[in-house]
Parts: sequence; structure tokens; C-alpha cells
Amino acid sequence: MQNVMIVGAGKGGTAVLKLLNETEVLQVKAVIDRNLDAPGIFLAQSLGIKIGIDWKPFLNENIDIIIEVTGNEHVFQELRSAKDKRTVLIPGSVAFLLARLLEEKEELIVKHQNASYQQELIFNATNDGMLVIDAKGFVILFNRRAEEMTGVKRDKAIGKYVVEVIPESRLPLILETRRIETNQEMVLGNGRKIITTRIPIIEENGTLIGAFAVFKDITEVVNLAEEITDLKEIQTMLQAIIHSSDDAISVVDENGRGLLINPAYTRLTGLTQEQVIGQPATADISEGESMHMKVLQTRRAVRGVPMRVGANKREVIVNVAPIIVKGKLKGSVGVIHDMSEIKSLNRELNRARQIIRTLEAKYTFEDIIGSSEEMTLAIEQAKLGAKTPATVLLRGESGTGKELFAHAIHNASDRKYNKFIRVNCAAISESLLESELFGYEEGAFSGAKRGGKRGYFEEANNGSIFLDEIGELSANTQAKLLRVLQENEITRVGGTKPVSINVRIIAATHVNLEKGIAKGSFREDLYYRLNRMPIHIPPLRNRKEEIPVLCERLIEKINLDYGRNVEGVSQAALLKLVNYDWPGNVRELENILGRAIIFMNYYETFINVHHLPELRPKKKSSEPLVTDHSESIQQDRSLNAMIEDYEAEIIQQTLHRFNGNKTATAKALGLSVRNLYYKLEKYKLENNSMQ
Repeated sequence: MQNVMIVGAGKGGTAVLKLLNETEVLQVKAVIDRNLDAPGIFLAQSLGIKIGIDWKPFLNENIDIIIEVTGNEHVFQELRSAKDKRTVLIPGSVAFLLARLLEEKEELIVKHQNASYQQELIFNATNDGMLVIDAKGFVILFNRRAEEMTGVKRDKAIGKYVVEVIPESRLPLILETRRIETNQEMVLGNGRKIITTRIPIIEENGTLIGAFAVFKDITEVVNLAEEITDLKEIQTMLQAIIHSSDDAISVVDENGRGLLINPAYTRLTGLTQEQVIGQPATADISEGESMHMKVLQTRRAVRGVPMRVGANKREVIVNVAPIIVKGKLKGSVGVIHDMSEIKSLNRELNRARQIIRTLEAKYTFEDIIGSSEEMTLAIEQAKLGAKTPATVLLRGESGTGKELFAHAIHNASDRKYNKFIRVNCAAISESLLESELFGYEEGAFSGAKRGGKRGYFEEANNGSIFLDEIGELSANTQAKLLRVLQENEITRVGGTKPVSINVRIIAATHVNLEKGIAKGSFREDLYYRLNRMPIHIPPLRNRKEEIPVLCERLIEKINLDYGRNVEGVSQAALLKLVNYDWPGNVRELENILGRAIIFMNYYETFINVHHLPELRPKKKSSEPLVTDHSESIQQDRSLNAMIEDYEAEIIQQTLHRFNGNKTATAKALGLSVRNLYYKLEKYKLENNSMQ
């Protein structure tokens, strides 16, 4: 025997209770109604059945069937959600219908002519859709609510096979199985979602006479639930995005009251949610006007507004935009950037740039000082050359800044993020230069590394290579360099396979290449390849008006290198510097300023005349060199002694011209390096040569 609980003790519940009380198959365990004065409650009490105003405590008493006869949709949904899966829930309309049908069985037999009217009245009175079929599956009853849900008119449904009316119907299966299906979800052809209960109609003798279905429309309920779920998901997602942002965010409503802030906002301003939410938009401002209020008044976004916020008066930049939904202003949202963090990042970026510049090309055109006509022309030519892949030849005296120009050209080109290789062709011995430039294969010579070695050209691939003192290359190396310029490929020493490269060549020289061509020491074809874009850098004596600015920039650099705080050069010292002709150019100027700063006292802040070494004015070229020493000629000295003095001075001047480079000095004087060292020791010039 199955246990039954009746929810609702009104007229329908009382009828169901009377009906079930007469059967021996079902046993009513409880009758529930909020009104204890309901007629069904008194009947249940008289029959010894439990009563109550809440059905929830009785769910644990092995209830097999729940009959809901309240007619309340909310109660039906609650019962459906709370009941056990094995418990059958029968809608009240069905229970009431069955009760009425069985109660009036005798009357219906007597009043056969009025049966159809009464059935239709009952079926159409309920808010549930109802459909009844006969034993063969043909529709014999189709109420008004079923018409509304399915979109099929009653006269089009009656007499049709049920699947023709509702293709998704499972009533034919109910006829076969004779089993009840309760509270099944189903989607009709028109997209409506329903919950249906299907019950076979069986007489007392077991004869199957048909089946019926009762269904409720839950489309709106489901759509509303889905919308609520979607809104909650969107809200959760937006909150997660806002809270994960490192930028401080604040949102206010249309009245300028705080709605939302994120943790970054609290970290930046020091204000908690309690201090902001529901408070005026000015609550966080320590200096400046509220951009939230301005945006709410103008309905226009503002960007990059500086202000100070919070108790600590943090310096910030604010961007605020209005929130407009369907043309209506709903509030505004502000994003606050911490300026202290931005400044810190800028400092880190500048430091990183300085480090990168020390690793690759150090200087840019901003580091080149030049206001004279010649220097301005050279800078403009170099900038033009930087934008082309053409080979650039930098010409000028030693110390004029050819390497500075090479750095700047590389940094202004589209190769600036690739390598910048510097090679002083005069500083590497002739025997090593070729292998250093072009690399070598394994076993190319004794002492060669296993696996060979990449040369400077391969290292500079896709970047730039600066070949300083290009005029010092040997004939063999010149030939290989010519092939690089013509074919864009190199061949390693000891190798046979050419290696393709893409290198921008920047060459520099202080010697007269045209004279080298005339003497046969420099290849004419290489000259024309290198001289496609010559840039002449003027000597310092031709741009003396730039000496004050040069001194200022060089002193800044020397201060940084030596940890000093020299402010500048006195007018008298500057006049002395301007009157000197600077055979060593800017390098000599830097040398003299550096030497002066080294020997200055720490309390001295300006370089004066007494800090500078003796600067001899330039000798006129028309005067014979020997006449410069006429005053020092003594009648009591031998010719050999005077020649030695003159030789020592020539060596000293040549060393000074080549900045102490002994290899270049020996080559210029036609001496071997060993012989030069001998003469330096003989004339005691070793120490003086580096001063």
C-alpha cells in the first residue's frame, strides 16, 4: 500500500480525501492546509489522519504520492524542488478532476447528455493544459489552455492522432507501458518549455481506455532564471576584472555617490569602502576638483587630469568617463594612475636605456654639439645617411668625433636594435686583423679554436660595423672588404664556402685616401665603394665658437666619471682655450679639462688659467720648422746634439698627434715599433708621451 499526502484541504482536497478513503490501494498519511478550519482538516481529524499547516516535516514519513490541490503555482514548484525523486507529485487540477469525475460517476451516467459540457467546463477552468486520448491514441479532449500553449486550435486537434497534434508527445508510449510519467520537462515545437505529467486511464477491471497529460508552461520562469543566472555571471566577471586591475578604479552613481572601488584604489588612497561607498565623490580628493562631478555635469569624458588624493596627498593622473545606458546617465567611472609609480618606471626606463647604450651604440645625435655651418652640415648629412643603407665614410682629423658620429648614425637607423660592432683597424696587427674581421675555420692556422670562430662581420649581421682607421688596412684585407661591399658575403680564413651577411658599414679615417691611391697603398675601387656618402667633420679650430658649450658638456661627463662637482670654466681660462688651435681637437680638449679637474682642489668649482697646462699657439705653416728652435741653438753645442733634440721633438709631436698610439707613430715616421721604443727610452719620452 502506498502512502499519500494531500496538500490543500479545500473543496478539492476534501473530495480527493473522500475518494482515497474508499480505496484499499492508497493510504492517506497526512492532510496539509494553512487554514485549520478547512473542511478537509475536520474530515481528516475524524478519520484519524495527521494534519498540519506545513508539508515539509511530513516529507520524511515515506510519502509515495503527493497530491497538490491548492491551485498555487508557487506551492507546486516548491513541492517539485523539495520532494524525493521516487515520490510522485500529482497536480491539484488532475487530482481534483479525478475526484470530481469519480464522485459524479453515477450522475454522469444518468446525465449523459450534459457530460460533454461539464467536462469542458472543468477542463477549461484550470490553468494547466490538458489533453486526453483514447486507447488508440486519438485526441478526445483538448482544453483551452492546451490551445494557448501548443498554438493548435481545439477543432484541429480533436479526432487527430496525438503525434500529429504534438509531434513530441509521449502519450503513445504511455499506452504501451501503462506507466505514469510525472513532472517531465519538454520543449514544444513552438519553443515553449513545459512540465508535464502523463497518466494512463485504466478501468477497475484493468481495461486500458486511454491516457491523459497535464502540463504547465514554464518558459517565462526558465527564461527569467537564465537571465538572472547570466546577470550574476556577468556581475561576477566584471567584479573579478575590476578587482584584478592594478589601476585604482572608482565608480559613482548619477548623484555622485560612491558605488564601487577596487583594492588598488584602497592601496593608493588609503580609503576603505566604508569611507567611500555611499559618500560624495569628493571624499577622496585632497587637492583639486572632483572629475566625477564634472563628468556628471557635462556628460563628457576627461583624461590626464593631475590631482592629489587620500590623506597622504598622493600625486595621481585621473581619467573619468560617463556611464550612459540607453541614453540615460547612470554614473561615471574613474581610473587613477599613481604618478610616483610612473615616475619610478620612467627612471628605470632611462637607466635601462643608458645600460643598453653602453652595451651597444652609446651616443645619439643629441650628444653631438655643433652650431657652426660646417658642423651643422655634417650632422644633417649624417642624419640623412642614417636613413639609407648606403656605406658612410667619416673623414676628419683625429679627435674630431668620428666615432661619436658612427654611434649616432647607427642609433638613428632601422638597425638600432641590432648589434653595433666597433673595430679599430690600426689597433689590431695585420696578421690578426683578417681573421678578426672575417673569422676563421677550424684548423685554419695553428692555435685556431676548435669549430672555428665568427668574425666581426658575422657578429654584426643585421646591424652595423664601424671600421675606424680604414686607411690602415693591408692590400689583402682591402680586397676582402671590397667583396663584402660588392657581394654582401664573406669567406672565413681557411674556408671556401661564402657566408651571406647583411651589414651596414660605417668607415672612418683621418688620412688622405686620395694620396694613398696615388701611392698605391689604397685600392681605388674600394675607395669609390666607401666614398659613396662622405661626411667631413670639421676640426675644432674651425668651430671655436662651440668651445664654451663643449666645455660645459665635457665637464658634466668628467664630473660623473671622477665624482667631482666642477661648475664650469672661468672667462680668462675660456679665453685661453679659445686662443689655442687644438691640433688634437675635441679629444685634446677633453684631456686638458680632465687633467685640470684632477689637480683642482675639492673646494674649487671653476677651472681657472692656473689649472690649465701651457698651450702653445699654432705655428705658421710658412715658417720653416727649424726656425722654431733658433732661439735654443747654442754655439757651444754640437750638430749631433741639436739633431737629437730636434728628433726627440718630432717624435713627441707625432705621438701627440696619434694620441700616444705607438704603432701609428712608428708607421708615420717610417720606423719599426722596436726602434721607436728605443728612441723613446733614449730621449726619456715614454712618460711624457702620455701626458
